[in-house]
Order: sequence, then structure tokens, then C-alpha cells
Amino acid sequence: MTAPPRPVPRPIIVWFRHDLRLADNPALAAAAESGSPVIPVRIREEDPDDRWLPGAASRWWLHGSLERLGGALAKLGSPLVLRSGRPEAVLADLAAETGAAAVHWNRRYGPAAVARDRRVEEALAARGIDVQAHNAALLLEPEGIRTKGGTPFKVFTPFWRALLTLPEPPHPTRAPDRLTAPPKPVRSERLADWGLRPTKPDWAGGLRETWEPGEDAARDRLADLLDGAITEYPTLRDRPDTDGTSRLSPHLAFGEIGPRQVWHASRHVADAHPERAAGIDAFLRELGWREFNHHLLHHFPVLPEDPLDQRFARFPWQTGEATLTAWQRGRTGYPIVDAGLRQLWQTGWMHNRVRMIVGSFLIKDLLLPWQTGQDWFWDTLVDADLANNAANWQWVAGCGADAAPFFRVFNPVLQGEKFDPQGDYVRRFVPELARLPAKWIHKPWQAPASVLADAGVRLGRDYPDPVVEHDAARDRALAAFATVRRKDA
Repeated sequence: MTAPPRPVPRPIIVWFRHDLRLADNPALAAAAESGSPVIPVRIREEDPDDRWLPGAASRWWLHGSLERLGGALAKLGSPLVLRSGRPEAVLADLAAETGAAAVHWNRRYGPAAVARDRRVEEALAARGIDVQAHNAALLLEPEGIRTKGGTPFKVFTPFWRALLTLPEPPHPTRAPDRLTAPPKPVRSERLADWGLRPTKPDWAGGLRETWEPGEDAARDRLADLLDGAITEYPTLRDRPDTDGTSRLSPHLAFGEIGPRQVWHASRHVADAHPERAAGIDAFLRELGWREFNHHLLHHFPVLPEDPLDQRFARFPWQTGEATLTAWQRGRTGYPIVDAGLRQLWQTGWMHNRVRMIVGSFLIKDLLLPWQTGQDWFWDTLVDADLANNAANWQWVAGCGADAAPFFRVFNPVLQGEKFDPQGDYVRRFVPELARLPAKWIHKPWQAPASVLADAGVRLGRDYPDPVVEHDAARDRALAAFATVRRKDA
């Protein structure tokens, strides 16, 4: 007697979001290990309740990342499906079309994302579809670490010390060797039709010259760092005139590499090369700040909108459109500030030290609210990350968790002279000052007329005069903060 044919297992949908990689992707690994056909899907979300949909620079990166992920998934046997709409409707329709029994995804932690996941889970459960959520974005879940009093950490150093006492994060999972495609091809939209990349005008030339999105590029970037440059990381990461940072932030933001991969690769190198251990410890501490920021966003979902220190809700901010525009365009008259903002516009990225300088200038010299800087960064950064962006802007403003005090005001001239001593960073991004000697490049308004003439610089024409006088602006900022403290008292 002929045995009856074995039933074909029902497919599993894997919903890709900020986890655009094959390795260390728990949702993909669980689906592949089940033996069921796998349907990878990316949804272009149409959610009017989420104002934190990707900005322009992030959309450029997303196109390249999806292009590479799609090619990798096709080689494994199951192409990436692209759909548009509200996720709960798209996933329910896709499950109905394909007979899928389950949907797997990796968790996100922003307030809109948490609410969205809850809606999706309820909609799918109502149709009898199983949902499994995994952790791919963090070293540990936000509920997995608390103070001794049972409250969320609001200061980084004790958070980091507590994390280091916990067991090591799980080792990364391997990428699947192959995926089983569903019995019938699944309809997909075309990536080119999503309009993620600019055309008229095409402003992304500097991004193309600077970056290569994708999982392979992320892995290579980490390997290059750990192969030797990591030894100088503690001293060079504050220098914008050198390539001393990891530049992994956009890859982490899109999940082309995961924090567990970074952690274990770094620990492995530290064990094999003790002389690199100090650099690796400093590097992993920066990864810890990312972790801390995401935990803050989870526990304090107002982080991108409202100051954690509620005294700042009544801070007397200014509303200067002209000064905001000068800041955005890198035309403030302060070379280190302008270099940073032009680097951002050209490359979609800004050096971390310079982010603090330009943030302090916007908030304390121009007295503009930190949210305006946060919004500009959200649209122009390729590594725009809701938790990092909000927490770091609140840190600079003095109103967030473990924040720098408001009265700490960066002097842009002194910062430039300390961290770009020869002016190489300024010369690269503010070329109209390229011929100025290092002595004057961070304060051209103080240069003798003969020096300016020799350098071909006409202040007010080739390069702007300062939009504010720093010492006076600092006094104004401190006086404004004093009014807040008096009201609080």
C-alpha cells in the first residue's frame, strides 16, 4: 500500500524591520529551523500615528540595505517580499494569501513601535495566526536590568556596571544555509517604486561616496576596526580630523549588524590580543551608551518629545528662523560648528564630538529648543535612531538622564583648537577657510586683515561673521536657566 503524501508545513512569515541581516537574526533563524517555507517581508509602513518614519537620509540608506538583503535572501532560496500599508492589514492579508500559520519578528522599543506591535499581534491572533517576537536589537531586554530599588536606571555608569555583572549576552546565531520558498510565488512590489532615493534633485552624491550599506559592509567595518585601529580608539575617537571612530552607527541603526555580534567579536579579539583590550573596553562602553539610550526610551516613552527634567518644559526658548537656518546650512561663522553641519549635509553623518559641539551651540548659544536639532538630525542622519537621537539631544540640553548640566556650555573656538588642532577637519568641510593658518582657522574674525587677505577670505562675503558673540550668548543662556531654577524654587 502506498503511504499517503506527507502534509506540506504551512509557511512562516518573517517581518523584517530594523534587523536587515541574515546572521544573528533570531526571527529568521527560528523560522528556518522549523523546516517550514519562509516568506521574508518588508513593509513600507503607512501609519499616520507615527511621526518618526524614516527621514530623507535614512530612506537613502534603507534602499541600499534592502537591495542587499533582497539579493542575499534570494540566494538562500526565498526572495524578499515588499508590501505597503498598515502592518496589521498587510500581514493578515499575506497570511491569508499564502496560508501562513505564524509570523515572526524582532522587537522594537520606540513608543509607536510598541503600540504597533500590540495592534498587529491582536489582529493576527484574532485570525488564529501565531506570533513570535524575539530580541535582536539589544544586549538584553529593558526589563532585564533594574536598580537595587527595582526602578529603571537613569544614570549611565551604574547601569553599565550592573550590566557587566550579568551573564554574557547570548552568542549570535549563524545565518541560515538555505530557506524553503512557499509553494507558489508571492506577489511583491518593486523597490524602485518606493521612491526611497532622491532624483530631482539627486543630493545623495556625498552619501554614495562615503557609505556602503549592507550586512557585508558592516561586518568588514567591524573587522577593520578590531584588526588594529582599536588600539588608538580611546584617544582618537574624539578627533574629527582623523578616522578614529567605528562608523558602525548606521549599520547598527538598520540592524545590518547586531550588538551581540559586536560584543562577542570584540571580546574574542581582546582575549586573543591583550594589547587591544583597553581600546575594546572603551569601544564597548560606547555600545553600552546605545543600550542605555534604548532602555531609557523603553521606560520613558516621552523621551523624543518632552524633557525628562520637567523644569525645562518652561524654559524660555527663542524662535529665531534666521539663526536656525544659518545653523542648518553651516553658516554660523564658527568654523568647527559649520564644518560639522556641512559634513552632515554632505555625508549623512557627523563626528560624535562635533555633534556635542553643534548641539551645545544650537541650544545654548542660539537658545533654540533641543527638539529642533533632534528633528534636523532625524532627517539628515543616515544613522538616525530614535533612542540615541532623543537621549543625546536631551543630554546636551541638560534635561535628560545623566545629562551634562545646562551650565556646561561648549566654547566652539576652544573645542576646535583642542580636537582639530591643525584645522584639517575645518579645511575639508569649510574650504573657503582652507588657506588660513591653524592659529586663526577656528577664530577667523580675530585674524589680522593681512592674514585674511593672504588666505583670500573676506569675512561677511566669502565666510559669514559670527551670528552671535559666544561670551554674550553664554551669559544669556545662563540667565535663562536661572529663571527656570528660580521658578522651581
